[in-house]
Amino acid sequence: MKKIGFVGAGNMAGALIRGLLRAGHHDAEDIWASDPVDVQLRRLKRMHKIEVTRDNRQLVRGSQTIILAVKPQNMAAVLDEIRSEVTPRKLFISIAAGFPLRRLEAGLGGQARVVRVMPNTPALVGRGISVAVAGAKATPADLKHALKLFKAVGEAVAITGEDLLDAVTALSGSGPAFVYLFAECLIEGGVRGGLPQNLAAQLAHATLGGAAAMLSESGLSSRELREMVVSPGGTTQAGLTTLDSLHFRDAVIAAVEAATRRARELAAA
Repeated sequence: MKKIGFVGAGNMAGALIRGLLRAGHHDAEDIWASDPVDVQLRRLKRMHKIEVTRDNRQLVRGSQTIILAVKPQNMAAVLDEIRSEVTPRKLFISIAAGFPLRRLEAGLGGQARVVRVMPNTPALVGRGISVAVAGAKATPADLKHALKLFKAVGEAVAITGEDLLDAVTALSGSGPAFVYLFAECLIEGGVRGGLPQNLAAQLAHATLGGAAAMLSESGLSSRELREMVVSPGGTTQAGLTTLDSLHFRDAVIAAVEAATRRARELAAA
């Protein structure tokens, strides 16, 4: 019996496996994965020396904790396939966006212990943040276990209401893409100012990384940090005034709101 089985062997599964092994929480012998794509399985086996299989039912049967790391559009079929292997002793953790607990629990037969987790892509470099919510049959110990697993790839927090996961998906799930778009804009602005492309990219990446570290480590709010950079009549003030005139703040807020609405639509489908 393996401690952890991954149904799905994509990038997020690989990041979690790598994080768990690096954190020393589990040995490679404790983990295995299933996937219909052989190349994904071979990659995980080569990189992490874990056991792999193409048989989802076999994996569920032989695992204590099962992480459902499949695409939302494939989840219903996977649940149908593995339902016969569900027992009260097994914990299921889903990382599929837009696939709510009610559908997970129903798809697993109605009695499964389920925790739903929303990670984000910075988990691929160990800097993610994951938000977890427990299903009706999950225990406090189940939720604690899920948080411990996902802390191997960054921060992890619990919430009590699943309805908040739609906004979580929009902010921390989609948020990295918004930041990457901002990075593209910084780079383009630097190039228009005469910088070589590679130097502009280096400056933008380091600036965003440093600013993120300041947000995490300084103990100051984003507003306080912003005001520290601004001098009256200076270059930063000129740039911020232009952003305000182009409704930058409104655009970002609207983007998060639009992503939240879409997450709700997907969950209701």
